[in-house]
Amino acid sequence: MFWWKWRAKFSYWIARRLFNQRWAVDNDRLWEWMQGQFARMAAFEDVPARAFYGHLLLYKGQGQAARNEGVRLLRLAAQGGDEKSAYRLGMYCLESSETQTPEPQQAADWFELALQHGHPLAASKLLELYAESGPAETANAKKAEQIRQQAKNDPLLDI
Repeated sequence: MFWWKWRAKFSYWIARRLFNQRWAVDNDRLWEWMQGQFARMAAFEDVPARAFYGHLLLYKGQGQAARNEGVRLLRLAAQGGDEKSAYRLGMYCLESSETQTPEPQQAADWFELALQHGHPLAASKLLELYAESGPAETANAKKAEQIRQQAKNDPLLDI
């Protein structure tokens, strides 16, 4: 088992380095290999790999199935402690498209998780949702005031 995990980590490291090279991404065979390495490392329950590959599939994946897999990987990464994935899922829940309607309550849950893990922009998004001018299903003056108090105590929160 150790050998396979080490091999997966090494291949993932190479694939991430190649990801920054335009010629590598444009080469179809190499791109398929890179995606295989991203998927394999995500299957090993590596939170940063899940966050990276989930983001890649959500925004650059081809077809709805790839986007759904991207959301699933981002959800697993967020539950594993990745604040960027939680924030990204909150933003995704607020988006409207032909396949989904905005879900502000679910977005608020993801933003709260992102705030717990320390994402600086999550507090401002939560305030937008909890304010009286926000969506009716998430309006909550008490929670908005708690976030404002927390922001006063934490200078890193962006409000």
